Amino acid sequence: MDWLNLILIPLIRAVALILVLLTAFAYLTWYERKLLSRFHVRYGPNRAGPKGLLQPVADAVKAMFKEEIIPNHVDKPIYLLGPALALIPALVIWAVIPVSKNVPAMADVNIGFLWILAIAGVESYGLILAGWSSNNNYS
Repeated sequence: MDWLNLILIPLIRAVALILVLLTAFAYLTWYERKLLSRFHVRYGPNRAGPKGLLQPVADAVKAMFKEEIIPNHVDKPIYLLGPALALIPALVIWAVIPVSKNVPAMADVNIGFLWILAIAGVESYGLILAGWSSNNNYS
């Protein structure tokens, strides 16, 4: 029963938090596109589903089936690791942020603000590695 409390429950909570965050980001992007289309006096995303509500799902499917184009002169493992090193710290930061009274923080870290600053500092390495591995003089 200890493994349930130590491994399974935190893992389920982490996966649930990541899914909620990614869904929220997808629909915030949809809302931003709708709002900007109103500013420009045109229709926003309205092709997928009623009033375009399935547009984030269509965008996700499109992104999953997109072809990866990797230049020949790049360092492939580091080139592929760069975007992950930029995304993962942004999601890990949410581990110490309490969402509500009923949903406490994932990790009980007393120095949460210091944790956020440290992880945010690691996030810049993703951009640095992506630019360095591309062997481009301008990145």
